[in-house]
Amino acid sequence: MLEILRGRSSVVAAGLRRSATLRGLSHKERAPLDRCANYLLKYRAYLRYDEYLAAGLPIATGVIEGACRHLVKDRMEFAGRALEPEWGRSRAAAAESAFEWRLR
Repeated sequence: MLEILRGRSSVVAAGLRRSATLRGLSHKERAPLDRCANYLLKYRAYLRYDEYLAAGLPIATGVIEGACRHLVKDRMEFAGRALEPEWGRSRAAAAESAFEWRLR
């Protein structure tokens, strides 16, 4: 993982394949490693984390995961609320007043 953060995704891909070969893994056993290596090579132009970090840009791992967790939680709670009659009436009233405001 550190090598990927250092911008060396090609080296990591080569290491994955070399390790699979040295261990004598069958085609089926090494398939996940080959998929990972293929991904690293295919997207190496975008995996320049060393440059992104040097420029002070977030690489998003924790930020995105946190945002997704809250988004999913909010969406799940929202879906559950639609089943509550009182919540539905208050949403309808809010929509109606917003529509009336636009007509003014």
